[in-house]
Amino acid sequence: MNDCLFFGRNYQPTLIRNKSYEITKPIQFKFENEKQIKQISSGSYSIIFLFKNGKAIEYLNENDLKQNPSKIQIEENIQKITVGFQNEAILTIEGNVFAKGKDINPNNPKEFINISSLIEDTNDKIIEDIVSGHSSIYLLTSNQNAYGIGSNQNGQLGFDSETLNETQKPILIMKNVSKIFSGNTSNSIFLLNSNQELFGCGNNKFGQLGLGESRRKIKIQKLTQLQNIPKGKIIDIQCGSTHSIMLIENENQNQNPKRKLYSCGNYEYNGLGQHAEKSYEFTEIKLTLFENDYIIDFSVGNAHTLILTSHLKLIGFGGNLFGQLGTGKTNRSQLIPIQIELPKLRFNKDISSYHISCGYRNSFIYYSPFSFSNLEEDLIKLFERKEFCDISFKTKNGEIIKAHKLILKYRLNQNQNKIEKLQEIISKKSIKESNQIFEMIYSNNSKINPKLYSEIKEIINSNEKIEETMKRIYLNENENEKDFIIERKEKKYKFPKLILIMRSELYRGMFLSVTEDKSNKVTDYSELSNKSFQIFEYWIYSNKIKEGIQITQEIIDEIQIGIDYFQLNQTYPNLFDLLINKF
Repeated sequence: MNDCLFFGRNYQPTLIRNKSYEITKPIQFKFENEKQIKQISSGSYSIIFLFKNGKAIEYLNENDLKQNPSKIQIEENIQKITVGFQNEAILTIEGNVFAKGKDINPNNPKEFINISSLIEDTNDKIIEDIVSGHSSIYLLTSNQNAYGIGSNQNGQLGFDSETLNETQKPILIMKNVSKIFSGNTSNSIFLLNSNQELFGCGNNKFGQLGLGESRRKIKIQKLTQLQNIPKGKIIDIQCGSTHSIMLIENENQNQNPKRKLYSCGNYEYNGLGQHAEKSYEFTEIKLTLFENDYIIDFSVGNAHTLILTSHLKLIGFGGNLFGQLGTGKTNRSQLIPIQIELPKLRFNKDISSYHISCGYRNSFIYYSPFSFSNLEEDLIKLFERKEFCDISFKTKNGEIIKAHKLILKYRLNQNQNKIEKLQEIISKKSIKESNQIFEMIYSNNSKINPKLYSEIKEIINSNEKIEETMKRIYLNENENEKDFIIERKEKKYKFPKLILIMRSELYRGMFLSVTEDKSNKVTDYSELSNKSFQIFEYWIYSNKIKEGIQITQEIIDEIQIGIDYFQLNQTYPNLFDLLINKF
């Protein structure tokens, strides 16, 4: 299925066949050969379409309106794209970033260069995320360090613009960063650390950093912490040229999570969605239009905002000079949020797979179902790279025990303070106790050793990445149903459903089925011996055979039965092949 809607200024008549230069109502278009869209990103310079096969095409917004799109010639598979005002960046599955633009490569602004290779610290070569600003590009490394490259005229790289006007080499902005936020026309940046503390810098002429009126300056050239941010978990922040909008999620154990939008900046130019000319701090957008809805997605362009809700509502406000709100007319601004009529799409229980992308003067709505293959590739990539595979801990007797970084990333949220606390606990434990601690962290099973669990429970987070994914799939599923119980003899083990979905066709069909009951069922693995189950459990998380276990023909026979029954043979590397090689 390749549902895609477009409205606003039409730079691509060869793709979107319409005589009008401005398309004021959403119209549907499709790519040839039913290419499945993964992501769309656009600015004033270009629009890039990324497909599920890891390839991308680019449309340049130039005077020649009869131009054909060009394939982006990057040999590695592309996993994310981001387009700024006049720059582009591409993140590959291998963790490299290729970028172009006059602020990135002034000698040849139309040529992609590998900017991640320019980072001096060899430990920061692998990039996990990219974000574009107006004339800057931001990189988040696997070590949770944020880098910036390009223009710094407004201090958007966190340095004094008088001494550092721009840079063609990535420079370190901040450490211990979990997320970076900006916008394709923004000269501001927000950085969120692992403790949910929010920092900002850059252009604050209209109060778009939310620092408050008393701290209002045209330029904020050093990272400044925001003190009065709304309570709850920050899901996203998107920035226009003179305003910013934040999505907050408040969780209630007895109810489904609630999402609210907050805005700050200037009302006249960009529409804050609230009755205020200016807002120097993030203020809630209170609208009856989505009061009882769950916000699926939102996007901010240069001067307009679109919101998609779980009740199939598309809501918009802000600039509409080129029809980018899809209201059927053009006007300078739409200050009061309104609901926009949508043509019939494939909207159903899969509503969470629709996304919005607001460009400089246009908008897209497209269907892109979540793919577990990216998480699978992430897991395999992490364990194939030895330098990023493990974190070493030393026990009280000096033995070294290695923990899987991916699991710690999920369970401890890569919080350095919590990792150091875990190091301190392990340093006082025997090797046996240490193994039990990590077994409880991996399986989330406190019954293995309740006494030890009491020491570590304060540092174990809920599985943030998995929970976010699960909420997109099971919007109404209770928190305590996110894990699946596997029973073996008298023990019960909890496995995150996402891990099982990644590993087993049987579980994938069970959990993603629309009609089948997705409750917390119990699967009986009692026929597996202790050694076979240890192999099975370890492989589910690590994709490897646990060291120190002697492989016998009996174990291979047992595992083969389990592989066939639970349809585990679709994952590479194949568990049976690993066992045979080990044998």
